[in-house]
Amino acid sequence: MINQFSVIHNENKETHVESIVAMAVYEADNARWLREAINSITGQTYTDFLFIVVIDGPVPEPITKALKDAAKCDDRIILARNSHNVGLASSMNSAIDFGLQFKPSYFVRMDADDISEEHRLLRQITYLNRHSNISVLGSALTEINESGKKVGARVMPASHKQITRILPRRCSLNHPTVVIRYNVFHDGHRYNGDLLNTQDYFFWISLASQGYIFRNLKDRLLKFRRVNNFYKRRGLSKSLNEFKARIFAITKLKQFSPYNFIYACGVLSLRLMPGKVVKLAYKLDRHLLERFGKH
Repeated sequence: MINQFSVIHNENKETHVESIVAMAVYEADNARWLREAINSITGQTYTDFLFIVVIDGPVPEPITKALKDAAKCDDRIILARNSHNVGLASSMNSAIDFGLQFKPSYFVRMDADDISEEHRLLRQITYLNRHSNISVLGSALTEINESGKKVGARVMPASHKQITRILPRRCSLNHPTVVIRYNVFHDGHRYNGDLLNTQDYFFWISLASQGYIFRNLKDRLLKFRRVNNFYKRRGLSKSLNEFKARIFAITKLKQFSPYNFIYACGVLSLRLMPGKVVKLAYKLDRHLLERFGKH
């Protein structure tokens, strides 16, 4: 079935903006968290952006109301709809293509259950304006629970060398924090629309193999919602896709080593274990990342 992407609300009068912020919304999203996510973007100290919200298939009335209320209050918000659920990758590709008409320099990711810190965009856009060699910029994040209470943190390796060196073992950018230079899309690159998960992991590997430069800021610029079922077993499809991504990275980045292969197989086994085991492994992973990121 071919997706029909259509704009259903657009009061914007601008013909050019520096940045496009894009978010997808789904049937199971929490309306209160969605309002918090939207407010965290519209309340940014940086203002030169349009905020494209893609409604990915049917959503309940509370979600629709939250979106309409927000769009009425801020003409930078553009609401679009997919004719049916197509997933994050295809939704972001549609937002990227729609945004081209405004001649933006940057594409900003946002998720419907997270909260951007007030100075997030100013910090990232300023950094990119000063470092023209960087194509993809992520940041650290604070993990919060359903009530908004801090429960952890996630700090990724900062330098391009470290980010790409670790890619065969893990996705080394926090996807909801990234800002991507639009020239990446002018060069013809897009998310793989056939993937319903791990699309960001495959995307970073492809870009790294093409020579694009990455960077992670140490600043915790996003509050990431970690819900109760976070540690439950992942579906076989996602676990297998993560395994395929690791093998893809080993091959594309020519990082052939026994350790990388053993790691890929070990994580695949771990993903299928009970939640308590995954939780312990996750805590160890956070600890190692914190130590790895200190340089």
